Amino acid sequence: MKVYNNILETIGNTPLVRINKLTKSIDATVLAKVETTNPGNSAKDRMAVKMVDEAEKKGLIQPGGTIIEGTSGNTGMGLALVAIIRGYKLICVLSDKQSKEKMDILRAVGAEVVVCPTNVEPDDPRSYYSVSKRLATETPNSWYVNQYDNLANRDAHYESTGPEIWEQTDGKITHFVVGVGTGGTISGVGKYLKEKNPDVKIIGIDTYGSVFKKYHETGFFDENEIYPYITEGIGEDILPKNVDFDVIDHFEKVTDKDAAIYTRKLALEEGIFVGNSAGSAIKGILQMKDMFKKDDVVVVLFHDHGSRYVGKMFNDEWMRERGFLEEGHKSADDLLENHKDHPLVTIGVEELVSHAVAKMRQYKISQIPVTKDGEFVGLIDETALINQIVGNEQIKDEAIGKIMGPKLPVVKPNATIKELSKLINKDVPAVLVDLGDNKYHIITRHDVIGAMA
Repeated sequence: MKVYNNILETIGNTPLVRINKLTKSIDATVLAKVETTNPGNSAKDRMAVKMVDEAEKKGLIQPGGTIIEGTSGNTGMGLALVAIIRGYKLICVLSDKQSKEKMDILRAVGAEVVVCPTNVEPDDPRSYYSVSKRLATETPNSWYVNQYDNLANRDAHYESTGPEIWEQTDGKITHFVVGVGTGGTISGVGKYLKEKNPDVKIIGIDTYGSVFKKYHETGFFDENEIYPYITEGIGEDILPKNVDFDVIDHFEKVTDKDAAIYTRKLALEEGIFVGNSAGSAIKGILQMKDMFKKDDVVVVLFHDHGSRYVGKMFNDEWMRERGFLEEGHKSADDLLENHKDHPLVTIGVEELVSHAVAKMRQYKISQIPVTKDGEFVGLIDETALINQIVGNEQIKDEAIGKIMGPKLPVVKPNATIKELSKLINKDVPAVLVDLGDNKYHIITRHDVIGAMA
């Protein structure tokens, strides 16, 4: 029988999968090292075992002891598996920006979870760095892992992830791309690959609000670069010892919005259900596409599983609240989809103002195009109409032609949202869409704002 003695023996040997649709604009071959097949569903399983192994060798943790670590969730999961198999307790300290799913999963595997505020300085006593250290001093027979500065982190990837990638690509890899958080993955894999072939380019994906890119390029730690961001698992406001900047050739920054959008695209277009940092990584590759040549083999590492983010990036309401959701409105025709079958309400130039008021009430609309002999000649707008009636009640008995405003611009159904937004302003509240066969419809300021939200 082929049997593993425990779940930790299943860590590693994760698959390399070709990316097909999202990278079709790139000449190079793009392959993803999908770490979700590890038992804890992330790359962090590798270094969790290695760090505990080293701690046991050095006598830093005794039987029945407590492991304490500040984590974004995935390292905690790996440590939880080790703790279960080897009989340790585990306390995980997370920042409050981490997904609820990560916290729930950690509790499910027996970890005690302590949540700290995100938007504080690293040396603030409330930060998850500080709380982790304090708990380690207060808890008897405990060991503080410190994945940021514990070099067993990078050693794990030097010993396993790097060799796997080299073997799986038959040594043909030309670029390695990965999100950088603690720095263990990029530094360990990068060191191994460059020993095999110094020409392999090692590229780190960073996020806006993190210090890595500027520090790598200038050697200056700029605190002005630091501000809160949403993307999980990458970027830092400190310089972990595990980040070997000499191994890294380039950092590419990706926005929170693009990271979230491309995390969803990986699931929808490639069938790869992975986490937030994977979205950052694949978008980073697309931003750098001019860097890659036809014969290049680009390997991107996807750290963790999408199940950690079902309440965030994979939740429409969460995405919509942050303006991240791509609603699919591309053109004027898309905006008309829900009311294209309703007839356009118009009013004749000789009709009375009171008729316009009645039609606005009846149809619950704010603008009515004015026609004469089948042609559009003006517009009655609710705001302008109210202002004039308030100043002169008798105007209700006047003809529309005396108070109407300029006629609306006319666009084709394929007019883009950007084109519409340029036409609609404080003076022009709507546009008409020419549907052909002498049929028209209206798109208002409210329609455009709704599509852009």
